[in-house]
Amino acid sequence: MVLPQFEYMTASTLEEACRLLLEHDGKAKVMAGATDLIPPMRDKVFTPEYIIDLKQIPGLDELTYDEEEGLKIGALTTLRTLEKSELVQAKNPAVSYAAKVIASTQIRAKGTLVGNICNSSPSNDSAPNLLAQGAKVNVQGVDGTRVIPIEEFFLGVRKTALKPGEIVTSVVIPPLKDNEKAAYLKFAVRKAMDLAIIGVAAKIKLENGICTDAKIALGAVAITPILAPKAAEVLIGKELTDEVIEEAAQAAMDSCSPISDIRASKEYRKAMIGVYTKRAIKQCLEQF
Repeated sequence: MVLPQFEYMTASTLEEACRLLLEHDGKAKVMAGATDLIPPMRDKVFTPEYIIDLKQIPGLDELTYDEEEGLKIGALTTLRTLEKSELVQAKNPAVSYAAKVIASTQIRAKGTLVGNICNSSPSNDSAPNLLAQGAKVNVQGVDGTRVIPIEEFFLGVRKTALKPGEIVTSVVIPPLKDNEKAAYLKFAVRKAMDLAIIGVAAKIKLENGICTDAKIALGAVAITPILAPKAAEVLIGKELTDEVIEEAAQAAMDSCSPISDIRASKEYRKAMIGVYTKRAIKQCLEQF
């Protein structure tokens, strides 16, 4: 594998990394695990002149849980860590599962959730969960910090809401209450080393057997991962019978406009959105 020539740089602080990124705006990429960086460089999708390595910056590999704030995942926290963490499995098993179905063990040992969302692929396995659960993206720039709601983060294929010189430092997922459950399901030809044909995430809140809040998020059916608000609206205020879940699945199908490509036709993707929306909702219900 031959990569384009580039200058390798390391940063010891976030401020230094942001400064370097801004100084070489349009010519530099930051690197965490590099699993979403090296393949497109190899394929000449982009050819940065500078690579800024973040691994020497302390504190970016944090993985913590707070009852008020929720699950905080640092920029250098690996997918394998999320997959195996007993804390994540206990507090938010959907996040652990989504990490587990990304690529191979070797890739997950290097790759990060933050790198995965910054790659902004339509078939991103991390994003639907974050959308369904209302995550926040913490960002550091040369002028300070800001928080981007996850639904505002993805702008297109390989396009995010990050401004020049900004770096994602962590992602925070709000805590699931006792009457809230979440699930993520991926459909792919192979269980490992395969991109999602479609992905569906659901979050359901029940009170006295009635759904009082819901979110459905879809992957690989638009230029970005998307929410399906009309599908969620079908569920809210109702007992989640098979008929209601079927109606929500149809609404999810109607909310997306997938393309046909080498992995699946648009018609097949739509049909699988219906199937997996039903499964994701039912998996949430099984957790209560």
